[in-house]
Parts: sequence; C-alpha cells; structure tokens
Amino acid sequence: MSIWRKITKLLGLGGRGSSCHGELRIEGGNRLEKVVIVGSPNVGKSVIFNNLTGAYVTVSNYPGTTVAISRGKARIEGMECEIMDTPGMYSLLPITEEERVARSILLVERPGVVLHVVDGKELERMLPLTLQLIEAGLPVILAVNMMDEAEAVGIDIDVDLLAKELGIPVIATVATTGHGLELLRRKLGERVSS
Repeated sequence: MSIWRKITKLLGLGGRGSSCHGELRIEGGNRLEKVVIVGSPNVGKSVIFNNLTGAYVTVSNYPGTTVAISRGKARIEGMECEIMDTPGMYSLLPITEEERVARSILLVERPGVVLHVVDGKELERMLPLTLQLIEAGLPVILAVNMMDEAEAVGIDIDVDLLAKELGIPVIATVATTGHGLELLRRKLGERVSS
C-alpha cells in the first residue's frame, strides 16, 4: 500500500474509487470537476490559473490557517470546472504551513486533475514531486513552463519522451505569452471528461 493510500485511509477520506472523487455536486445534480494546480513557488502557477479562470476568481484563507488560496471557475472543453491555485510546495511531505495546506487540498478536495507546473530550467529538481503525485495515484498532467527561458540557456526538453517515461500528459508552455495553453486546455478537458 502506498504512503498516499495509507494517509487517506488514516484520515478516513476513502480511496480513489469514491463516487464523489474529483467533483463537486452543485444545485440541479450537475457536477463541477476540480482541477488543482500545484508546484514550487515562482513557476507560473498563478499565470496559468489566471489564463484558465479569467475574472471569475475568489481568494480566501484556507480554513484554520492564514494561507490564501485562489479558486475560480472555467469552462474547459465544454465542461464547467473549479480551478484551485495552491500555495507553493516542493514535496508531499510538508515542512511549511503552505505545503501542509497544499497537501490538505489534495487530500480533502480530491481533484479530478492535478496540474503540476514546473520550471523548465529546473526540471531535474522539480520532477521528484511529479513522481510523488504519480505514486499517490493522482491524475497528473505536467506543464513544463518557462520553456523559452530553458531554451535560452541551452536546455532542450523532449516533452514527448518525458510523457512516455512518466506515463502522463506533458505539455510545454510559456504561460506569459500563452504558448502551449490551448493544448493544455485540451489535455485538461480530456482528463476531466474521462
């Protein structure tokens, strides 16, 4: 049994097969799929969040903490989704209050998709969290952001090979210019509708 499954079992949160996993029931019986954005600080999570949600955003403190989280709604490939931008985290084993909140969001909110945003220049340092998320059995999409900066310093990332090796969708993005964000929306849409 993975550490993730042990944690969710200990906290009484059930397994991945729970009928409410990854969705929020709203009035009229419709569902609102959840997409949670995670990653280290300063990798472009908020830029991607703003691109997905536009002006429909609320910022509030996570219950019982002083840590602010952003929530918004987006229509992705025809499906209404709730998007959450979590505080920066480096690992599922939290050290800071921000990391504890980000992990709690993954445990409690039980998203339909976890979008892990990483800095292309620091890929080697950031992939351990990707591997932890995959090992936890979460439905992960990896956005390798800041590809323009990575290329400018001579880093060449084969996202197709990376996707094959990890077994998850991997999208190259430059969030500040919008490069790759349409493809990212399509991949999110495929994941939330499956």
